Amino acid sequence: MNKFAACYPNSLSVLQVDNGLFHKAKPLQIPENIILLFQLAHSLELNPIERVWEHLKQDLKWELFDNLEHLPTKVAQLLAELTPKIAASLTGYDFILNALFVANIF
Repeated sequence: MNKFAACYPNSLSVLQVDNGLFHKAKPLQIPENIILLFQLAHSLELNPIERVWEHLKQDLKWELFDNLEHLPTKVAQLLAELTPKIAASLTGYDFILNALFVANIF
């Protein structure tokens, strides 16, 4: 997390995480420019990355690969093609934006 924070020292980053115990460990030190937003337990549908995967699967479902080694290359290509606007539309859940607004962060 420190490396991530160091890459964006002038930004406030909100990271949505599941309720894994490792995200709540006492020795875990969260940098000042990072806020952890915990999702509800057993609620994968609230995880923004699930929507990103669903978007990627639309392009992958008809793709035929000679072997499985080509799959990561195709996924990397599709991720590189994601524009900020598309990424925001996929991951900008109202509950996240509302939480940021209530916390006077956004």
